[in-house]
Parts: sequence; C-alpha cells; structure tokens
Amino acid sequence: MSTSTRGDGEAGAAEPRTAADERGGVTRQLWFWVLIAIALGILFGFVAPDTATKAKWLADAFIQLIKTITGPVIFVTVIIGIASLGDMAKAGGLAARALGYFLTATIVALTLGLLAANLVKPGAGLDATASEDGKAAAEESIKEAGGGEGLVPFITDNLLPDSLAGPFVENEILRVLVLAILTAAAISALPQVKRERVVGGFQTASQILFRIITLIMWLAPLAAFGGMAYTVSEFGGQSLGNLAKLLITFWATCAIFVFLILGLVARLSGFNIFRFIRMLKDELLIIVGTSSSETVLPRLLRKLEAAGASRQVVGVVIPTGYSFNLDGTCIYLTLGALFILQAAGQDMAIGEQIALAGLMVLTSKGAAGITGAGLVTLTASLQAFGGEFFSAEAIAVGIALVVGIDRIMSEGRALTNCIGNGVATMVVAKWQGERDDERFQAALRDPREVERITNLGLGDPDAVEREAERHGASRPSGSRVAVPAG
Repeated sequence: MSTSTRGDGEAGAAEPRTAADERGGVTRQLWFWVLIAIALGILFGFVAPDTATKAKWLADAFIQLIKTITGPVIFVTVIIGIASLGDMAKAGGLAARALGYFLTATIVALTLGLLAANLVKPGAGLDATASEDGKAAAEESIKEAGGGEGLVPFITDNLLPDSLAGPFVENEILRVLVLAILTAAAISALPQVKRERVVGGFQTASQILFRIITLIMWLAPLAAFGGMAYTVSEFGGQSLGNLAKLLITFWATCAIFVFLILGLVARLSGFNIFRFIRMLKDELLIIVGTSSSETVLPRLLRKLEAAGASRQVVGVVIPTGYSFNLDGTCIYLTLGALFILQAAGQDMAIGEQIALAGLMVLTSKGAAGITGAGLVTLTASLQAFGGEFFSAEAIAVGIALVVGIDRIMSEGRALTNCIGNGVATMVVAKWQGERDDERFQAALRDPREVERITNLGLGDPDAVEREAERHGASRPSGSRVAVPAG
C-alpha cells in the first residue's frame, strides 16, 4: 500500500508542470537564480565594498530561518526512517554500517589534513601576530568553545539531552538526534497497527515541515547574494599574505579528498563522482552562497530519495552524517591545528600528531552544518589537547589569525561535508540492498528529472514514491511504509 492516502486523480493533480515545461528553460531552476545572485553579489562586493559588507544580514537571516526548522526536520526524519522498519535489529544493522563508514571517512580526512600540513607547512615563517579585531573574535570563539575536556564532558554536555524541548530551542543537533532515536525505539516496540498509525502522524508532520522549507527556499538567491557580497567586500580585494597558503592548501586538500578518496569509494559502489556532483549542483551552489551545509539538508533528503535510495536509509544516514560525518571539518581541524603550531614556531612529533588526530575523532562530532562551527570546534580541540603545544595564549593568537579567512574556508568545509554525506548515503543504501540502481544511473545521466521530483517532494514527501510508481521504477525492498488511510 502506498504511503499516500490520495486517489490517483489527486496524485496526478499534484504535478505543477510537465516534462515539456521542464525543458522550457533554465529560468525555472533554483540553481540558475542562485548562480545569478552569486555573480551579482561578487560584482556588488567589488563595486561598493562598504555597502556590500552590510548585506551579510541576508545570508544570516536565511541561515536563521533554516536553523529554526532543522531540528524538527531531523527529529521526524530519523523517527520515520527507524520506526518504519519495525525491526530494531534491522535498524541497528543500518546504523552500524553507517557509523562504520563515518568512522573510516573521519580517520582518512583527519590523516589527509595532517599530511597536507606536514608537506606544505602553511604556517612556517608566519609572524604570529593578530589584529585587534582578530583577537576579539578569537576570544569569542574560545568563550563559546568552553573548557570541557574528554569523553565524559562530551557525553554529558553535548550528547545527552537535559530536557525534552531544550535541544530544539538551542538547535543542538546531536541531542535532537538522541531524542529522535529514543522516540523511534519506543515507537518500534508498539504493535504493528499502532506503530503504522504513529508513523503516519509523523509523516503528516514531515509534509508540513517540508512545505515550510519550500517557502524558505525561495529566499536562497537573496541569501547567496548577501553572503557573496559580504565575503568579497571583506577579503576579495585584499592580499591574504601568508594566510593564502593555508587557504589554497585547505581547498586543494578538500579537492583531493572529494575527487580521489570519495571518487574511489563511489567507483567501487558503481557510480561516477563527477556525475554525482553535477546532480547536486543546486545544493552546492546554495552552500557557496551561504557557507552552510545545513541550508540544503531538507533538499538533500528529498533528492537522494528521488535518486534511488530508500527513505529509511536516507532518513537515518543524512541526519546522522550531519553530526558524525563531517569530512571537510576534519581536514580543517588537523590542518588548522598544525598551521597554528607552525605559526608559533613549534614542531610536533608524529606520535603527538596522531594523538591529536585521535582526540579530533571525538571533538569533530558536533560541528553540524552551521557557519563558524568549525572554528569553535577547532578552538575546543586545541583547548582539550592543551599541554606545551597549545597554551591559552597560543590558541588566542592562532584563532585570531585564522578567523579572518574562516568564512572562505567554511565554504570548503560545507561543500566537502555535503558531498561526503551524499556519497555515504548512496554507498550505505547499496550495502543495505536499498538502492534502485536503474533510477540512480538515470539520475546521474540526466539530473533534470530528479530535480523536478525533488521540488515536488519538498511540498509533498510522498511525491517521490508516486513518481517512482508512475515511471514503473522498482523500489528497493523495505523502502515503503504502509499507513492505513483511516
């Protein structure tokens, strides 16, 4: 039975445009307007830098709206993904595969950051002095990072909720995730009929949330314009000096990770990384404008399902990956830490670097999707490692140096995180036997159809499944949930 309770006539009426309309031109596509907004933002930043600096509020306002809805979206998505399986053993197997993949990717990304820092040495010879504005920003990051160290503070202060509503109010993604898993486990223990009715209620809530997202996404071009205007006005006309070496090293390392490491993973799983990135172009362009991967989370959920991954796999892997699979952030952490160390004229033995990377396996879990979260996580990691290498003064000076270019680096982090989570979802779906390879390959060859279905799915999550049935595509086993019409 389909998850939709509509009749066939209503399902057909849900389509706002035909395939012929889709071929009518790129002006109907979100990525086109985002690209135009980015170009205009760059131009505005160079022509009127003083005024363009004030345009940052457009990107901040968009991110604020997205953050408002992110917690509830993750909550209902994880519950639907786990509870609809009806089998906690199966859900546990899916979670175990996903977490195993995340841990491996984290270790590889951290190691790649260490290798890049040791080979290029971007901080060597840098005069470790910072501006007054940089020092003020560093103090803010240190204050926000707090002083907790080790596993126990991480569990009590970042992982376990302290109230039912608090994680949603504070937008604490890890704690929302824990609440969602506990709720899904409780629902899974219900008798089948009751469980299906409860899941149906969450699916209705999901439809409402995604309709809200549809309205918010109309503001994406404005956010991209404001974000790029601000970035160019602040940094585009200035010489980054020695910091340019760090910037180039970071972006090059992210590119190596995406095209070589993830490219190999994708190839082993049966798809091409370049075509996959082309399929995600709308989401990646939004990230370029806003510097936040959280802004595209709802679209990513729907697009990967439309591309052939089951709703259960997408609903578990993507929300979990936003806290546990931050590949770009991991590269940034080890590279940034050694940059600060080199800027202070110090060296660290290989064994100590491995210990630092081991610590960052833990501290990297929680810099979920928000612009600037990577900087706070870096600060927290250096404080936790402490010792002779990262004194309070050294951390303050180092963060003050990095903060000036953090927004540009934030784009690299967010892009890498988004691509990494997308690849992870399709790989885990393949492992689970819940990936429609015929539909996936068709989406890679021509992303226009999957983009159309994604836009439908933002307003109606069941549209993805109806479109698959309409085209005669075979869904992977276990990818549908029967919800009684009553």
